[in-house]
Amino acid sequence: MVDDRYDASACQQRLLAGAAELGLDLDGRQQSLMMDFLALLVKWNRAYNLTAVREPLEMVGRHLLDSLALLPHLKSGACLDMGTGAGVPGIPLAIMRPATDFVLLDSNSKKIRFVRQVKLELGLDNVMPVHARVEQYQSDRPFKTLIARAFTDLPKMLALSAGLRQPGSEILAMKGSVPEQEIAHLPAGVHAEVIPLQVPFEVGERCLVRLEQAAGYHAK
Repeated sequence: MVDDRYDASACQQRLLAGAAELGLDLDGRQQSLMMDFLALLVKWNRAYNLTAVREPLEMVGRHLLDSLALLPHLKSGACLDMGTGAGVPGIPLAIMRPATDFVLLDSNSKKIRFVRQVKLELGLDNVMPVHARVEQYQSDRPFKTLIARAFTDLPKMLALSAGLRQPGSEILAMKGSVPEQEIAHLPAGVHAEVIPLQVPFEVGERCLVRLEQAAGYHAK
């Protein structure tokens, strides 16, 4: 049973309006999968408290559109979502990029159970949910891109993911206001680019911090 407050039509209208504002055109498949994901999130959230956001319409902006704001900055190649929680931003991005492999990583078992259910019900073959801490996860290949939303501070993020990156890899960290102190404490040899984000229907500052290591840099 989906939450009584769930108005699928209103949520879809908000999703499409917000996507258009972001310059994105969702095809029928993408719309259907986004709405199916939202319905599952609303349903599971009642029992498992996956997110503090309770209103379905608010979830559209806070989770779906916020995730989609990252899409234009996502390069090709396998992607790791560190601390994916209820599957954001990983699930919306995987829906939009079906040819890209996404590993969705989280240490919370109930949230990964939810992500596994989403993968199964939506048929997302390009999603691999993993229950593990970032520092304990071992991959058979490094990732081109690592993404994070409300995960941890930038220096810690860099340290925890050291074994999962390669030269040329980048971290895309979604933040609220510009984390000046975190950037100031980054090690030498790591370049931080701050990209302002405008998320439709969301108030407050949002930004993306792109971390890239200089050639010849080695994490200590």
